[in-house]
Amino acid sequence: VQLVQSGGGLVQPGGSLRLSCAASEFTFSSSTVAWFRQAPGQTREFVSVISSNSYRSYYADSVKGRFTISKDNALKTAFLQMDKLTPEDTAVYYCAADSSPTINTEYWYTYVYESWGQGTQVTVSS
Repeated sequence: VQLVQSGGGLVQPGGSLRLSCAASEFTFSSSTVAWFRQAPGQTREFVSVISSNSYRSYYADSVKGRFTISKDNALKTAFLQMDKLTPEDTAVYYCAADSSPTINTEYWYTYVYESWGQGTQVTVSS
């Protein structure tokens, strides 16, 4: 599955952004989708994951209550709504897809995901 990301940019602290992740294949509807992020000099870290039918989702503690993951299978697109952003959220954000319809028990590891988007920069600064 080829994933193409959009969204991101520069936002002030407390602001909001929405990232999109569009898939090229119909199999997206049966795929689990996750978001990761990578700050300069740091490893890629898990942000959120959603099951193929949107029934289940998980979040990293650092974003819980502020970020919302969603998936529209008709549009073959996943979203990450980011609210109450802080400078610590500054990173390159990546979407990723796993062909399994259910969330892997090790969903926070990058090796689980077979397809990756190109990444998009999110900068939170005043």
